Amino acid sequence: MSEIDGTRTFRAPADAYDAFMGRYSRALAPSFADYGVPPEATSFLDVGCGPGALTGVVATRLGASAVSAVDPAAGFVAACQQRHPGVDVRRAPAEELPHDTGVFDAAAAQLVFHFVSDPERAAAEMRRVVRPGGTLSAAVWDFAEGMEMLRAFWDAALSVDPQAPDEARTLRFGGPGELTDLFGHAGLEDVEETTLAVSSGYSDFDELWSSFLHGIGPAGAYAVSLPGPQRDRLREALAERMGHPTESFSLRAVARVVRGHAPGRA
Repeated sequence: MSEIDGTRTFRAPADAYDAFMGRYSRALAPSFADYGVPPEATSFLDVGCGPGALTGVVATRLGASAVSAVDPAAGFVAACQQRHPGVDVRRAPAEELPHDTGVFDAAAAQLVFHFVSDPERAAAEMRRVVRPGGTLSAAVWDFAEGMEMLRAFWDAALSVDPQAPDEARTLRFGGPGELTDLFGHAGLEDVEETTLAVSSGYSDFDELWSSFLHGIGPAGAYAVSLPGPQRDRLREALAERMGHPTESFSLRAVARVVRGHAPGRA
């Protein structure tokens, strides 16, 4: 499986991911689980689990033995295993799930589809491993407007570098209907889409800025790739866009989420 820009940066330590995006994925996981994991489910697969934000929420609800998880990054697999004993965590890409056909009541991918190399194949694999009538769901950030942290970063980046690879322009699925179309083309039934909003707090601007310097995702990879003077200009542009905060503040994030069912319900 070939990697797209930004994917390899998720090989960073789990703690670095937690400081950058994990704070948002942990906030999103409970409401996403409410939406995408039926309470009557007895088996669940977390596709692209990362360090295990969604894994942990569902394991608490269903029991660890009912939950499986996969991620292509060895470090995230190890972190998820350590954080959630009893969960079956395996290293695998979303496009090649190492599970039999029709074994899960539900499968979900939280903040994953932006970064898989072959989304159509990944959606087909999720459909394959879920039993007839089972629930499939996915969530991605609305990069264009709803994810304040990334929107502010890329607007600042574009102000100093018009060629900056803004995720709103370079990644799929951040707009209305895109995930719905993906699930529909995968043959899922009763596909519906909505949004979920969360927020994350920062003690000061330095906490926000330092989170990019872990090099996580396209934004972090871009920040650390810049020469020192250009990175300093980016920092100042971001601080100006944020209003040079001197106290704690929160940033809002909106996720686009989709849910559908595998065909064949009784």
